[in-house]
Amino acid sequence: MNLHVTNKDHILGSADAPIEIVEYADFQCSYCGKAFYIMKDILKEQGDKIRFIFRNYPLDELHQYAVHAAVAAETASAQDKFWEMHDILFENQKELDDAHLIEYARLIDMDVKKFKEDFGQERFVRKVQEDYDSGNKAGVEGTPTFFINGKIYEGNWMTNEFPEYLKSLLK
Repeated sequence: MNLHVTNKDHILGSADAPIEIVEYADFQCSYCGKAFYIMKDILKEQGDKIRFIFRNYPLDELHQYAVHAAVAAETASAQDKFWEMHDILFENQKELDDAHLIEYARLIDMDVKKFKEDFGQERFVRKVQEDYDSGNKAGVEGTPTFFINGKIYEGNWMTNEFPEYLKSLLK
C-alpha cells in the first residue's frame, strides 16, 4: 500500500532510513498516549534507522477535544513547532480544552497571539481532515494504527513484539 508521504506530512528521520513508520493517532486517545512513549523509546534506540510520520486521526465521537488538539498541532506547525506541540499534547492528554491548548503554545515558546489568530483556520482544519481521510482509505479502523514500510502492523505494539519486529526488518 502506498501511503503517499509528502512534504505536507510531519516527518522525523531520513528519507533513506530502512524503516518507515506511519502512525495514525488521536491526541486524546489513551492508547495513543501509551504508543507515544513506546515510539519515543524506539526512536531514541533506533532513530537513525527509522523515518517516522505522524498523521492525525481524531476520533471525535469518542473524544471531545481530539479535533481541536489535532488542529492545535497543525497550527503549531506554521511556527515550526509541530513536534513540540505533538509531545506536549500527548504528555497532557487529560487537559486538551482550548485554554490549555493556548497555554501549551506559550510553554513551547510560540507566538501566542499568532497561534490564537491562526487556530481554526481552514488550512489547518483541512490538513486534519486530509490525514483522517487518508487513514480511512488506508484501512485505519482505530487508534493508534501503524503502517510499517507500507503495510499495516497487525502485531501487538504494546509489548516487546513491536521493537523486536522492527529490529527483524534490519537483518
